Amino acid sequence: MKKVVIVMGSDSDLPIAEKAVNVLKEFEVPFEVHVYSAHRTPAEAAALAQNARANGVGAIIGIAGMAAHLAGALAAKTTVPVIGIPCKSADLGGLDALLSTVQMPSGIPVATVAIDGGANAALLAVQILAVGDDTLAEKLDAKRAADANKVLEKNAAVEARFQ
Repeated sequence: MKKVVIVMGSDSDLPIAEKAVNVLKEFEVPFEVHVYSAHRTPAEAAALAQNARANGVGAIIGIAGMAAHLAGALAAKTTVPVIGIPCKSADLGGLDALLSTVQMPSGIPVATVAIDGGANAALLAVQILAVGDDTLAEKLDAKRAADANKVLEKNAAVEARFQ
């Protein structure tokens, strides 16, 4: 199975990375976690992205706030799918990071999830890997069914309360 690489621009993004890690563990997807900055360690970030395919990487998750150039910088150096997680900031609530992550130039796509969306980024990475892995696809189907059952149970409780 291919692995997922999670790259944070700063260790302050660790709580968001942990949400992604928890999902990857749930699906038994191998992963690596790194702290590389698009601005402070651009050579290391570029090397990681350039070597991703050769190193068995199936998806990269880039986590960054404010200017949030990390996911785009990674995507510019690889054709492995890159998922960007914009992070909430004190000044603009993450809108700055969201716009920086989602507004990529034509030819360098970055899939973007919600602000601080660590779990959804990991789920999207799992879905990407599941395109070529039936066992992983079955696990995703089972999770969706379990999530639906939880909602239906809550619906039944609410309906019973108001009948």
